[in-house]
Amino acid sequence: MLNPPSLATDNRLPPRAGLGLKSEHFREVLQTRPDLGFFEVHAENYMVAGGPLHHFLGRIREQYPLSLHGVGLSIGGEGPLDVAHLQRLAALVERYQPQSFSEHLAWSSHGPVFLNDLLPLAYDEATLDRVCEHVDQVQSSLKRTLLLENPATYLTFAASTLDEPHFISEVIRRTGCGLLLDVNNVYVSCVNHCRDPLAYLDALPLQATGEIHLAGFAEDTDSLGARLLIDNHGAPIDNDVWQLFLQVLERTGPVATLIERDNHIPPWGVLLAEARQADQLLATAGARP
Repeated sequence: MLNPPSLATDNRLPPRAGLGLKSEHFREVLQTRPDLGFFEVHAENYMVAGGPLHHFLGRIREQYPLSLHGVGLSIGGEGPLDVAHLQRLAALVERYQPQSFSEHLAWSSHGPVFLNDLLPLAYDEATLDRVCEHVDQVQSSLKRTLLLENPATYLTFAASTLDEPHFISEVIRRTGCGLLLDVNNVYVSCVNHCRDPLAYLDALPLQATGEIHLAGFAEDTDSLGARLLIDNHGAPIDNDVWQLFLQVLERTGPVATLIERDNHIPPWGVLLAEARQADQLLATAGARP
């Protein structure tokens, strides 16, 4: 299978905190030039030829490193990848030359039907082969390394014969892709499935981590009254997730870290405060021997 060349060191995201770029913050970013490591946008929001989104993103891209985060490739889907979607994505990558491109280990489409969700996979050999083929196809089309994000899950499949860290490790080994380590997803999934987050982390090839995500979750209970966490990107980062982030940095050292907030967007200053907290932890990790 394809082993794509790694991105040049000077073309990686800096090991700083970044924020998801929202349209309501375009002008404030340009006016205040906040001290941030990078911005990240969802690729599918920019798959048009022009308009105000491109106008502002182009100006901000001149001043900051950029990460593109895909949400619609359906890498885990049973059918072939959408070639037209992949071509639009390749054109976007060519246009902005981001330091990072990432996608989810999930599926969103079945035949002609597209579901606006990131749905879980059964982890078995057939699925592993298919995901590796899709990752190879994406990397070949984009001519760059893909970072694959670990999912937040709420159920497991009886058909699974591999555990999730082993599955992800095999995809990375076979394809040469990197890891987008979503620490909130690790915490959410491990709470939901009564697993040990540190054991999960230690089973992953953390040396392949090219970016980290931090986010908030919503909390509910399941039908049996057990704790149920929902990855909703609509709340402050929980203290337990911050603590798990510290455990990650002890294993990886400083890595570019995104603060994700896609729902219930707070004032700009609130997001900057979370980014500064992440930056302090990253600086501490970088100062350790």
